[in-house]
Amino acid sequence: MDVEKDEQEIIERVAALDIGKAELVCCVRVPGPGRRRMQEVRMFSTMTRTLLLMADWLAGLGVSRVVMEATSDYWKPPFYLLEGSFETWLVNAGDVKHLPGRPKTDRLDAVWLCKVAERQMLRPSFVPPPPIRILRDLTRYRVDLIGARTAEKQRVEKLLEDAQIKLSVVASDVFGVSGRAMMAALIAGERDPQVLADLARGAMRAKTALLEEAFIGRFDEHHAFLLTTMLARIDGLTADIDAVQQRTEEQIDPFASAVDRSDEIPGVGVTAAHTIIAEIGVDMTRFPTPAHLASWAKFAPGIKESAGRREGNGATGHGNRYLAGALGEPPRQPPRPTPSPANATDGLPADAGRNEPSSRSGAPS
Repeated sequence: MDVEKDEQEIIERVAALDIGKAELVCCVRVPGPGRRRMQEVRMFSTMTRTLLLMADWLAGLGVSRVVMEATSDYWKPPFYLLEGSFETWLVNAGDVKHLPGRPKTDRLDAVWLCKVAERQMLRPSFVPPPPIRILRDLTRYRVDLIGARTAEKQRVEKLLEDAQIKLSVVASDVFGVSGRAMMAALIAGERDPQVLADLARGAMRAKTALLEEAFIGRFDEHHAFLLTTMLARIDGLTADIDAVQQRTEEQIDPFASAVDRSDEIPGVGVTAAHTIIAEIGVDMTRFPTPAHLASWAKFAPGIKESAGRREGNGATGHGNRYLAGALGEPPRQPPRPTPSPANATDGLPADAGRNEPSSRSGAPS
């Protein structure tokens, strides 16, 4: 027979929190006379002073483990305040479903959570230590800023289409050196297609005729006002991204060796390594096997089987979008070399590989 590895003993002194934005309900269960259990339920404000009073009350009762559900971001203040003094568990709300048909209140939810927790029928969620949490805040904010900048660039392209300016048809990157110079001239009042096309630089000089056709439109003062605002927002977001990236590099310094090892993986760059470390940490003892990590990240299909038959479509479920974004990026390929006259028999044009980079790749490397 297989040896049962689950822990069956009851946690003697345990507390459970049902957390809201303004207040929480705390249920404590401790040993009573004989083999009975005693419990007490109290309500506390989520303000820091009141949470400290709750921590003192729990310590006075000898509570060893505090369990709470992952409710929005409201769990963070109690968790961060209690994690230094108690074994603090954050659990998935899906694992603590109340029995159907029973009334549901904050008080009953706290009692139910406490009863389930004392019998060790829950699994703690992964909450990284403070240094990793700081790094995670930075890397996630950088991704969100890049998404906001990409959305603003898309608004610029839609604005140019509204003005019948077909710059994006000719230029692979509207926001390159040539494109920004042309948009600045449009804002300044220049409307002559030939003058605008003459602002092209580099490989764009070969497309002057097409650019002249692209600038025949109806760009007016209304479009100039909106374009000025959008470009200022893009520049501001770019400055913010650079500042966050610099701060990230400072915070990642204690994990430099892990970054270097991750950077050696084909397809993983330094920025992606920052994100990976920020999302899963560097202490892999939290995950017993690589399969556990893949399952936690929702990269492994779920298994549902009944009567020997698998059910469902094997979907992985909703995982960590930031980690998935970092691991899902295509590896960077080295640029194609420009053919020299001596080996120009491959038929490539002389300016191959020198086009301006595309702005549509909004994801970081």
